Amino acid sequence: MNTSVHPVDELLPPPKLFTLGLQHVLVMYAGAVAVPLIVGRALKLPPEDVAFLISADLFVCGIVTLIQSFGATQWFGIKLPVMMGVTFAAVGPMIGFANMQSGYEGAQAIFGAIIAAGFISILIAPLISKMLRFFPPVVTGTIILVIGVSLMRIGINWIFGNPVGPTAPQVVDPAHAEWLKAVTEGAAAGAITGLPEVPQGLALAPKMNNPAYAPLGNVAISAIVLVAILAIAKFGRGFVANIAVLLGIIIGGVIAVALGKMHFDKVGEAAWFGMITPFHFGMPTFDLVMILTMTLVMIVVMIESTGMFLALGDITGKKVDRTMLSAGLRTDGLGTVIGGVFNTFPYTSFSQNVGLVGVTGVKSRFVCVAGGIIMIVLGLMPKMGALVESVPTMVLGGAGLVMFGMVAATGVRILAGVDFAKNRNNLFIVAVSIGFGMIPLIAPNFKMWMPHGLHPLIESGILLASISAVALNAFFNGANATAEEAKGAAMVADH
Repeated sequence: MNTSVHPVDELLPPPKLFTLGLQHVLVMYAGAVAVPLIVGRALKLPPEDVAFLISADLFVCGIVTLIQSFGATQWFGIKLPVMMGVTFAAVGPMIGFANMQSGYEGAQAIFGAIIAAGFISILIAPLISKMLRFFPPVVTGTIILVIGVSLMRIGINWIFGNPVGPTAPQVVDPAHAEWLKAVTEGAAAGAITGLPEVPQGLALAPKMNNPAYAPLGNVAISAIVLVAILAIAKFGRGFVANIAVLLGIIIGGVIAVALGKMHFDKVGEAAWFGMITPFHFGMPTFDLVMILTMTLVMIVVMIESTGMFLALGDITGKKVDRTMLSAGLRTDGLGTVIGGVFNTFPYTSFSQNVGLVGVTGVKSRFVCVAGGIIMIVLGLMPKMGALVESVPTMVLGGAGLVMFGMVAATGVRILAGVDFAKNRNNLFIVAVSIGFGMIPLIAPNFKMWMPHGLHPLIESGILLASISAVALNAFFNGANATAEEAKGAAMVADH
């Protein structure tokens, strides 16, 4: 080995690059495909479009990873071993958008907001280091905790069924529906007289338990996936333990196939190779409130990225100066723009991959370059997207409980380093901000009398908690957080 070359810039032999790059891909794979699955289904897109979202996500993951790790001019790329993936912080607002407008129109509005927020992020990237003082661990820990708790709802609904639609806990009794239909049609035809005019929009309330909600067989599969993940995490070693979630999903998928609950029709129809085309769902539309919402998400994301980059600098022994930091944060913005153009979502560095660098001791950024190339290849294989889309929700539910719970647990770990004994005001910051974060979960209709244009901004508990935590911290503690605190929080999150 040439000792004059820094370990970060060391070019390893191709077989080793491929193996280590594939390891990075497998570690992040389950998390990378979760967001397009969640958002695609929230938009009520057909399976083939959800599969396309998954392929687009993998493709853009690879492109942005290449830019971040290899570098693209002096303006973009921190040139450290970083794997880029979709941030979970954006899931809450995107689901809020999808609830307001589903289908292709909803997708166009989401991608428009993402593109605009990405450009704004590129412009403000050099200012983020000055904003660090507003995000001490008490703020970032609270935000990450609320992100995890908010996402847990999705994992739980994957297990039991969604609260509305075909898998709602209760449905209208068919006999009651037939009776009401006969009465209203009879009154309209004049066959039944003496009835008052039928009120417009009259409907029966669902009162009959729905057999499609929480069937014990589905719950059992989710439980097996969960137990398998926990067993692999406890008894597995090294790399096997690091991909426990992915292995648990595979085990659940095999069981679902054996029970006839997983089918491969769409996989068989999908091509082996397919290009990812920009604006697949039509030209994006731009809504000011949605853009503001997504920009706030990106500020939080870039603050987290700052901590990740500083921590990674310590792990690799390469000092991250202001120029490198700005280039890395600009890439978060550029990746988000590329994501919006290619029908996918905001991007950030994946913390589990930063942790993997510390675990393996392999510091070469070219390992992540290889991982990026692998992600691009996977994204260009529509069969891979179709295969992921075909995994039943009950299988994903057992894994979602772990994935999203780990996000919440990371927030708890960061908060564990916060001084609550000498500074009791920190208790108020956490308590009130978590309360704000729970409002959309517990009372989703709280905004019914508020201006409709504000709904995208207040739909997400993550954003409400973020605004609350930043404001309360500034009120109680002032804005005096340091880069060392951000780095310390990221180190906790990565190990």
